[in-house]
Amino acid sequence: MAEKKVTKSAVETKNSTAKKPAAKKTATKKVTEPTWVINAESVGFRAGDVYQTLSLAGKALSVAEIAKASDKSEEEVLLGIGWLFKEGKIKGEDKLVTLA
Repeated sequence: MAEKKVTKSAVETKNSTAKKPAAKKTATKKVTEPTWVINAESVGFRAGDVYQTLSLAGKALSVAEIAKASDKSEEEVLLGIGWLFKEGKIKGEDKLVTLA
């Protein structure tokens, strides 16, 4: 019996039509950097925004409420709250913040 010769093009076609395993997709969390600078002046401005918001509200507010009322992120509000706590300008009541 005669052997069948396999041509190069037949081998290439066979290899190119074989399914390749799909690449695995891994979920990555995108970490965003703040667009504002963290220094004494910047944090002082955030403290002023928090103080003004609390003053205008005239009542105790949560961090989320302060952020919404002042158009700041919660991180910026927390920076301002830290500054004001250190200076004794505000006090905490349960999970709310009010002027001292």
